[in-house]
Amino acid sequence: MGHRALVAYRRPDYLYDVRYSHWGGDGLALVDELSRDAPLARGAVDSSLLADAVALERVLTDYLDPCVYEALYLVSPEFAVTAYRVCWLEWSDGRESGRGAIVATAPGERDREVRTWFRAIKTTLADVVAMGIFPRRAASSYLEARVYEDEDGHVYTYGDAADGVRHDAAVDRWFEEQG
Repeated sequence: MGHRALVAYRRPDYLYDVRYSHWGGDGLALVDELSRDAPLARGAVDSSLLADAVALERVLTDYLDPCVYEALYLVSPEFAVTAYRVCWLEWSDGRESGRGAIVATAPGERDREVRTWFRAIKTTLADVVAMGIFPRRAASSYLEARVYEDEDGHVYTYGDAADGVRHDAAVDRWFEEQG
């Protein structure tokens, strides 16, 4: 199955070249493996491009499917690497799939804390919805708020749902910080 990740390399024109890593989400190891001397982490990142010259916003909305990917890496031209854990904000009943969030993290204990925290809050909310205590839409809004407020996460909409749906101020702020 793998631990899929996207690796987005910032170009001098502030656009990104996007590549895939099948095992890059496993322990966020690419943070330490990506470098000027090993730009593809010695084969851990595919050499073929998924996309080139992509705006940062499109990396999220067009490529970072929260149902598929576990991690996102942003790589600066100087090879400073920032890792993000991808959080799928929907439930697996097939109704929706496009809401996701990214949370900045680091390999090791911090990553374990983020993954455990998210899994616990999402599982608890799913149980509350299943028991009929909390409406699904309210649970989704609450989950997004917790990701944003507790972990400074950045919520986004992936895929077809991204066309004209909500646009989040948190994501706008994140894009400005990265550019």
